[in-house]
Amino acid sequence: MRDRWLRIGVLAGVLFAVNVVARVVARVGFDEDGEAQDRVSLGMFVVIGLILAVMAFLWGRRHPAGRWIADIGAAAIIAVLLTIFVGPFVSGDTPFEGGAGDFFAQIWLYGAFAIGGSLVGFLILVALGLDYRSVGLKRYAEAKMAKPRRVVRR
Repeated sequence: MRDRWLRIGVLAGVLFAVNVVARVVARVGFDEDGEAQDRVSLGMFVVIGLILAVMAFLWGRRHPAGRWIADIGAAAIIAVLLTIFVGPFVSGDTPFEGGAGDFFAQIWLYGAFAIGGSLVGFLILVALGLDYRSVGLKRYAEAKMAKPRRVVRR
């Protein structure tokens, strides 16, 4: 159980680190340009989606769907909470400085890219036939075909 929570914590930390880097880049590089800051934010969400797609692909090979979905979901929830409540202090703001609209927009965007990235990674995994269930079914079919047929006497 400890290893499972460690993986979740590390993934949440990586996702939060991506947010911190994006905030620092937006603050230092594009302090006055709002459009450039929006592009940096969009890039951050794309990177988060790609990270979650890779993790869904890797974890989907080793674990049943229910387990890796719960793990990625927990990491994403922890990361979004850190992003919306701790992240603004990195860039010198407060969580509700932009208003409720910006606050909830960030939550919805984070959720959309997290779900979308995870779904893309899992769909690629299933399309390649490498997911946990497909591999298990393949092993079962091979084991059934390896046994000789029983001869039935009448």
